[in-house]
Amino acid sequence: MAFTLTKSFLLFLTAVSLAFGPNAPATSESYPARPIRLVVPFPAGGGSDNIGRVLAPRLSELLGQPMFVDNRGGAGGSIGTEAVVHSPANGYTMVLASTSEIAVNPAIYSKLDYDPLKDLAPVAMVASTPMVVIVSPSFPAKNVGELIALAKAKPGAINVASAGNGSFTHLAGELFRSMTGVTWTHVPYKGAPPAIGDLAGGRVDVMFSTMPAAMGSIKGGLVRAIAVSSPARAAALPDVPTVIESGVAGYEPAYWYGVFVPAATPKDVVAKLADAVAKAVQSPDVASNLAAQGASPATMTSDQFAAYVKEEAVKWGKVVKDSGAKVD
Repeated sequence: MAFTLTKSFLLFLTAVSLAFGPNAPATSESYPARPIRLVVPFPAGGGSDNIGRVLAPRLSELLGQPMFVDNRGGAGGSIGTEAVVHSPANGYTMVLASTSEIAVNPAIYSKLDYDPLKDLAPVAMVASTPMVVIVSPSFPAKNVGELIALAKAKPGAINVASAGNGSFTHLAGELFRSMTGVTWTHVPYKGAPPAIGDLAGGRVDVMFSTMPAAMGSIKGGLVRAIAVSSPARAAALPDVPTVIESGVAGYEPAYWYGVFVPAATPKDVVAKLADAVAKAVQSPDVASNLAAQGASPATMTSDQFAAYVKEEAVKWGKVVKDSGAKVD
């Protein structure tokens, strides 16, 4: 009898483990039953990190569970994104990915161990932001026209920083360079914060940055904003002209952030997360915080976001190909 009870008890423990353990499948009825991890695939202090730390507390309230922000930077966001691809598909690990990880990296990295369109399920867009052209306080150019003239007068002399080879900040600069016919020197950094820090210190001259990453330094007078890439002026920087009105017709790259989970995550769990993200970004506190960073809360439905992701992959894949940029 003792053996029978022990065996039954072990079978019971196994069943409980399968039902409630970290790798257990989730359903909308039981989800979420424990803390959730939001991977931000860039270092602390950058645009993705700023967005993630605004979003996480509100999502935690809506889902009724703690949410932890986990910064896993490296390889243009690929390292953190790949970690989520290979995590259990149960809704307890998600990634705040962006244009870089989803639309750019597959085209620019020759060795990438994930396919974002196959290995990740889009949950919801969080926000979008124009790029902002920022310069060192000592840089002589006061506007886009003067920047172009200086770059043409001294080919290769201007140092243009980016958050890394193949990053969106790199490609935004490459797109501008190809459209204007200028020549300069690209200086890649490991993330936006050190690049902006060196820009403020005058060690580099120019950077094409996302607005959330740069707003603190702009408002603090550490760097100067000379143009934004949106079709109309950004509400957060109303006195800064657009690149288009500054004379470069058609230049309007935008950067977006969205939540993704492993592709096999149950659809009802994805739907519950999508609903929570939509409510979070439209809440007054999150929306106002995003606006202060120069980002606009998303208004797309989940289906619209999924279709948009595919379009962006095609669009930026072509930009990468045309630029000739490649990272081994």
